[in-house]
Amino acid sequence: MTSPHPLDRLTADEITAARALLAQQGLVGPDTRFPYLALEEPSKDAVLNHKPGDPIDRRVRAILLDVHTGASRDVLASLTRQAIDRDTALDPVRDGQPPILLEEFMAVDEIVKADPEWRAAIERRGITDIDLVRPCPLSAGEFGIEGEAGRRLLRALSFVANRPDDHCWAHPIDGLVAYVDLIEKRVVRLIDHADLPIPAEEGNFDKPESLRRTLRPIHITQPEGPSFTVNGDEVTWEGWRFRIGFDAREGLTLHQISINDRPVIYRASVAEMVVPYADPSPVRFWQNYFDAGEYLLGQQANSLQLGCDCLGEIHYFDAVLADGDGNPREIPSAICMHEEDFGVLWKHTDIFTESRETRRQRRLVISFFVTVGNYDYGFYWYLYLDGTVQLETKATGVVFTSSYVPGSPYATQLAPGLGAPFHQHLFSARLDMMVDGVANAVDEVDVARVPVSADNPYGNAFTRSITRIGHESDGARDADASVGRVWQISSADRVNRLGEPTSYVLYPTQSPLLAADDTASISRRAAFATRSLWITRYDADERYSAGDLVNQHAGGAGLPSYVAADRELDGQDVVLWHTFGLTHFPRPEDWPVMPVDTCGFTLKPAGFFDRNPTLDVPESTAEHCVDSRTRASHCH
Repeated sequence: MTSPHPLDRLTADEITAARALLAQQGLVGPDTRFPYLALEEPSKDAVLNHKPGDPIDRRVRAILLDVHTGASRDVLASLTRQAIDRDTALDPVRDGQPPILLEEFMAVDEIVKADPEWRAAIERRGITDIDLVRPCPLSAGEFGIEGEAGRRLLRALSFVANRPDDHCWAHPIDGLVAYVDLIEKRVVRLIDHADLPIPAEEGNFDKPESLRRTLRPIHITQPEGPSFTVNGDEVTWEGWRFRIGFDAREGLTLHQISINDRPVIYRASVAEMVVPYADPSPVRFWQNYFDAGEYLLGQQANSLQLGCDCLGEIHYFDAVLADGDGNPREIPSAICMHEEDFGVLWKHTDIFTESRETRRQRRLVISFFVTVGNYDYGFYWYLYLDGTVQLETKATGVVFTSSYVPGSPYATQLAPGLGAPFHQHLFSARLDMMVDGVANAVDEVDVARVPVSADNPYGNAFTRSITRIGHESDGARDADASVGRVWQISSADRVNRLGEPTSYVLYPTQSPLLAADDTASISRRAAFATRSLWITRYDADERYSAGDLVNQHAGGAGLPSYVAADRELDGQDVVLWHTFGLTHFPRPEDWPVMPVDTCGFTLKPAGFFDRNPTLDVPESTAEHCVDSRTRASHCH
């Protein structure tokens, strides 16, 4: 039997026990809901010093909301000791609102449709069947609008379907937005700005008129089974070892990633993401969504399907989360893990010895998919044979639509009269580094041109410019493709055989950062997205890029407040926060469903190994290396 580990994911029984403990302590009443309940991970020191059989204090953190009064609490409780360690009343103006509950999304339809003014606006637009109107509940943000401070709000744009199975995204009811108070359960403000035409053409993608018949099946088989082993939440594969985690907010998390028993990353996750929109119109200026902090990525996870979401010899991990009532909810097959062939690993045909050698790359894929309203996102962590770590995010689903105003500088026309506002998808990866130990240092490395001189008479020289990041005040950095900027994370304690510190290099995404004006509300609330990289000293309480409670928070929390301490970084326990993403000017080809668009980053070993660590990878077997014309092997 597997020994308990401090990072073991919460079980259904533990979630049930957590709810019972909170109720026993008088913190749960008939109107109490659980926007968030999850494992409170022990400190890094406690985890690293843990030995099998050591006692474990299992603690949970719960955000509680009274849906009748709007009062909320932040509670830390020990299941082991049956004790409340912290109970803090939250101020919605100062602290922000708890994340949005699924039941609140569902309630918006009834609240909006009960509003006489909204119904009159719908009828004036020629819509007679209210049941076919789909109010879309969206996070409210924070804009200093009079009367909104302290209210728990959602804003609702609406769409209409031609019939129950018609996808409503093709028919936006533009120019109209309802502001909904979730506690009072009423529309507190209606903006009826313009009667814009409702696009008529349908955008249904799930019932095509015909299917191509030329694609032949691809079968991926591993007759001898996969190369990885799974022991509870721990996975080993080709020298790699790590632990699987799953959080209601972040979704998939990876812990204690090591290769050949040498640590690389202590904890890796997507700590936040934001989707800001560009349309400044009176009904859309507020559109920006924090899919992790407001909607909770983990709670939106899909159950994955073999042959559709994942292909090959698959190992699935189920996820267990707390629902809005604090009871356990299982998401079957929430995480998919499998191996993939990834082309040539290394190859050389030598002109002197006439040797011909080719080896194939392989990667381990750990992934999950979420659906957040109209968009779907896949998060794919890759581990490679050569020690490379990579994260790729995949954006697909349906773009958010509008009525198209001819000549609009803020939207693309997708179909006759149908627009798609410009927007961004910006992710923040939190990488708690541990390259050969907790003492690390970070250098910014640029390509540097060398001017013509006596030492460089022909002007061909170039070199590297290396800048050590000494303190958090210097740790907010920008990517720069013009100099090939990367960041090197080095061990302060270990050197390779050449006497150089062992290290990994972060190759960042070279893409636009947050495009909003510096004075915009979203620039305060998503300050993490204004820089490509932030470097902080490890603090167990600093988990989220935009702060603990993002929903309707005024901004300034998260990374700006973390780096204000200006702690020393050189040779310390450092955390890297990398912003990457997509700036989306939608195309007609993105309609009615968007082909996957990808972004991400790569971490590669640099002097971590003494030489190519894949020289021992065997050549491919003949049965997997066949010419379809001759059926003969070419791998000798």
